[in-house]
Amino acid sequence: MRVVVTRPRGQEAELVSRLEALGHRVSHCPLIEIEPLSDDPIAVEGYDWVIVTSVNGARELLRRAAGPLPLVAAIGRATAEALGYADLVPRVSTQEGLLAEFPRPAGRVLFAGAEGARRLLVTELGADFVALYRTRELRPEELPDADLWVLASASAARALGALSTGAAAVSIGPETSRAAREAGIDVLAEAYTHDTEGLVAAVARALPS
Repeated sequence: MRVVVTRPRGQEAELVSRLEALGHRVSHCPLIEIEPLSDDPIAVEGYDWVIVTSVNGARELLRRAAGPLPLVAAIGRATAEALGYADLVPRVSTQEGLLAEFPRPAGRVLFAGAEGARRLLVTELGADFVALYRTRELRPEELPDADLWVLASASAARALGALSTGAAAVSIGPETSRAAREAGIDVLAEAYTHDTEGLVAAVARALPS
């Protein structure tokens, strides 16, 4: 089957190789790019928790954090692995899932994420927010032939929907699936875990054997 991976350039290699190993014809067509917003240090001293919701956020936080991190909550195993550890990884890889498992009282919390990130955790936990990066949606001039697109973010889903391809896709989680369906994309399967393993398994469920 012809499968297209849409992750940003430089972040696709593991997923592409895993899918190729299963016999798929895999193309890489990045639909988003990541733009760091600053090189300024981020003061983490005085916080009880810092929350990170993506691999890109984890990388930027490690690059810019001033001093040792406090307790860390990460959405998704891949985010925790990018940080090197996490004190809390919720069973459900969404902001709602993290909120359900977050200890109370929360103390002083810093949410470090993307510009324009959902503010559920900020509102419910009274957290401070720092934007680490922005996501730019891309419009490739040429699109590869595809039986299935692999979407690892809501931004990629919106970018694919804007291309009016009539695409079928798998998604990495509920927010991505919601954005894809709102953009007119047929979501055939959703990853059970918010990582490469989950996406590979979703592709296997979506495509006929």
